[in-house]
Amino acid sequence: MKNKSKEITGINQETVKIHKEIRSVYEGQKIDKIAAYNAIEKDLNLKIMEITIIIKDKYPELLEYLNEMPVSIPAEKNPDITLKNLNNYYDSLNSVFTKYKLEHS
Repeated sequence: MKNKSKEITGINQETVKIHKEIRSVYEGQKIDKIAAYNAIEKDLNLKIMEITIIIKDKYPELLEYLNEMPVSIPAEKNPDITLKNLNNYYDSLNSVFTKYKLEHS
């Protein structure tokens, strides 16, 4: 009975060790994903800020269009800021800006 107990304990210890290794890898990946998300969010916010400043400083006539952009008017009362929303907003800003520059150059 002691041999079976040792075998079971050995198996359990090995299983626990494997689970700890898996958990540490998963937690590391989770941290990596959070860091990547934060980096992408920061980059998108920076791009939005840069293009908005350029429009404000060099093309103030476009400011009235920025307030009317459908992407900037959320359909929800308390919308979450997601990477998709930020990216859509940046794409809209960039589209308006690029179109204006092409038409007025």
